[in-house]
Amino acid sequence: MAKLSDLYAIQPDGSRWSVPQNFDVNFNWDYDDGRAAMMGLYRKGVEMQWNAETRIDWTQELDEDNPEQLPEQMLPISGMAQYESMSRQEKATVRRHFQGWQISQFMQGEQGALICAAKIVTQVPDADSKFYASTQVIDEARHVESYKRLLEKFKVAYPMTPPLQELLDQVLRDSRWDMTYLGMQVVIEGLALAAFQQIRDHAQNPLAAAVNAYVMQDESRHVAFGRLALRDYYPTLTQKERDEREAFLLEACYLMRDRFDAVEVWKTLGLDPAKCAEHMYDSGFMLQFRSSLFTRIVPIVKDIGLWGETIRKGYEQMGILGYADTDVQALQDADDSIARDFDARRAYVEGVANRAAALQDA
Repeated sequence: MAKLSDLYAIQPDGSRWSVPQNFDVNFNWDYDDGRAAMMGLYRKGVEMQWNAETRIDWTQELDEDNPEQLPEQMLPISGMAQYESMSRQEKATVRRHFQGWQISQFMQGEQGALICAAKIVTQVPDADSKFYASTQVIDEARHVESYKRLLEKFKVAYPMTPPLQELLDQVLRDSRWDMTYLGMQVVIEGLALAAFQQIRDHAQNPLAAAVNAYVMQDESRHVAFGRLALRDYYPTLTQKERDEREAFLLEACYLMRDRFDAVEVWKTLGLDPAKCAEHMYDSGFMLQFRSSLFTRIVPIVKDIGLWGETIRKGYEQMGILGYADTDVQALQDADDSIARDFDARRAYVEGVANRAAALQDA
């Protein structure tokens, strides 16, 4: 099998990206249990570790024409004259590249989350948060592994988009521990959950759907972790400090909104990025898609207490203020339940296959 580094449609700028950092390392000599909710999340994180090698059936393959078997309307340039005039094989290439680009961003983002989680273990002052963050580190490593293995089946990969790289650069360079939480646990993880859900709920390919379902089960806990930590911390800050964080949130949300334009894909395939963008805008696809991506972010921002005039006005201009009252706990419960359903389905199918094999051998 080809190495992932051989599958990049656009060669990254070098094989590594170094981000200089300067922050305090916090040791904590108080080993009491700490906050009950946080320790409960830690226990759950320990108990729900899983092995990507065995939980996912990697013998399953992707569809040649539509790897994840997604509805045609989920391709943002579907309906564009140039796309509709393409041959079946040309359309298949567009779908494979767009879906591969999307999975590439998931994989790159999960590596960012891996590094941020390790930074949180180092930075955060309270022991119970260190405990939970340590479970997230192994979660994120497993997610990188899972998306890397899925991406190898696409036979095409893409580097990290500039908007995601810019946000990660800001988060990693900032010396304040809460900014790592805010950028990663709230914005990047929250946005990722909504993007994963699009595939989990619409992909007819069982492998693609399962990978996203299992990753989402973990990510819901990660967002809950950031929510618990920041909800306790932000009431202790001055109004000026909260205003600064609201301004950062708005900038981060704009960056992430622009992360999904897929300019790299259109250029690689010889399509005019401006015409693709015009089609996506006029069709309303990106407006609806971008808006839905914030269902997991806006209610968390409100819950942690960063809900001043700056953030409310910005979210209103973005058209996402209405998500403030979304029941996040219900979404997290559903993420866990759906992942368990995937496990039950696989166990049932394997049971039927084993019984059939036993009857044949009898």
